[in-house]
Amino acid sequence: MKFTSRYATSLALFTDMYQLTMAQAYWKNNMAEQEAVFHLYFRKHPFNGGYTVCAGLADAIDYIKEFSFSEEDIAYLGSLKGSQQQPLFEKDFLTYLQDLTLTCQIDAIPEGTVVFPNEPLLRIQGPILQCQLLETPLLTILNFQTLIATKAARLTDAAQGDRIIEFGMRRAQGADGALSAARAAFIGGIGATSNMLAGRYFNIPVKGTHAHSWVMSFPEEQDAFAAYASVFPYDSVFLVDTYNTLQGVRKAIAVAKQLREKGTELLGIRLDSGDLAYLSKEARRLLDEAGLPDVSILASNDLDEYLIQSLKLQGARIDTWGIGTKLVTAYDQPALGGVYKLAALRKTDGQWEYKLKLSEQLVKISTPGILQVRRYTNTQGFVADMIYSEEQPISGAATIIDPADVTRRKTLSANETFENLLVPIFRDGKPVYEEPDLPAIQTRARQQVTQLHESIRRLLNPHLYPVGLEEQLFNKKMEIILNIRNKGKISEKAWAADR
Repeated sequence: MKFTSRYATSLALFTDMYQLTMAQAYWKNNMAEQEAVFHLYFRKHPFNGGYTVCAGLADAIDYIKEFSFSEEDIAYLGSLKGSQQQPLFEKDFLTYLQDLTLTCQIDAIPEGTVVFPNEPLLRIQGPILQCQLLETPLLTILNFQTLIATKAARLTDAAQGDRIIEFGMRRAQGADGALSAARAAFIGGIGATSNMLAGRYFNIPVKGTHAHSWVMSFPEEQDAFAAYASVFPYDSVFLVDTYNTLQGVRKAIAVAKQLREKGTELLGIRLDSGDLAYLSKEARRLLDEAGLPDVSILASNDLDEYLIQSLKLQGARIDTWGIGTKLVTAYDQPALGGVYKLAALRKTDGQWEYKLKLSEQLVKISTPGILQVRRYTNTQGFVADMIYSEEQPISGAATIIDPADVTRRKTLSANETFENLLVPIFRDGKPVYEEPDLPAIQTRARQQVTQLHESIRRLLNPHLYPVGLEEQLFNKKMEIILNIRNKGKISEKAWAADR
């Protein structure tokens, strides 16, 4: 189901207040139609990892397609008062908003692509007022889903081909948090979800077992298993740790034998507490000795990629993993930290003026220009990414420079195979992108991750994938920084003289 269809109202006000106050200020100063370029990107990989998987584009596209201010939106904005109890928004401005139709050119990196810090996931070009209104919703949508897709990809790597089920709905950050997390987790590689609404909306496979309360509602544990199996003879997975885990396994085996006599097989058992390495080995031994080698062992209990990796190193006999809290809440990093920065303004003579956000923190200095990302590959996989400005054409070999460490440089041959990652999504406000379905996005994500060297994919202290600014762009950025800083020095001298 589409993003806007989940809500029965206009979503134009799904934004921060300052986007609308700035919009009125642009309009009042005759700047509303000035052409601008913004980039949406993040500054640091989540989870101290070596890669990020972008997600959320489909919801962003749907949001933009349906963007408009309803009569109710305009009435609400008209009711707001400033500090002097005057109307906050002028009537003529509200009329402008009600008649507004987006005309932006938007390019994006397709969902499921591995991406890196400072690379624009989206490039938004159009009237500055329109670009500004899209900032908050686009960040909201892409930040969260990219975060969860990346967590899921890390879990998928750690599981080494085992199946993973998303069990996190009850711990998610609200209803949409649960739905968006289920969608993004599937992109990252999760095989199924327990979230029935996500299953319906996104056609994700749904899976589940039963709760401890089911077992506790019967006089005997084995009776609970037998009763459940009578209702679901082909689809039973028994939760065996309500009282004593290994005794629970033995009782599950007894019911499994009864099922076999009737011509069906027990699908699996679930371990939800205790020493999962030891218990899974013992459970596997008991099941195999009972002639039940195909019964699956599913484990849950606050698992994450590090615990899965540890359990595998210990020889745990778990083949399916139920991941809840640590996945849907991105437990060890609650936000991606994506940003949305102005990079260029069209002057009255038609030329672009590059814009740059300066900061005392190097990581917060934005990159000017009309940016594109070029990924170089060879037969072993991804080689390096180059961020360049489309206003500065590249011919022949190119050198990339890490803006965080200018000593880190890499020269890329003119003969290297490459792909430009940002692709057209909207032209003049009209959609031009053929959206893939969710399974295709998941396949892309897995293929993308496997193109990375294993040193970049490792969970702890990953190798740094080469990403840099093309040399011309780097030099232009340095020129702008120095010009701004020199102007600052002049201002400081004038201020000192005035004193």
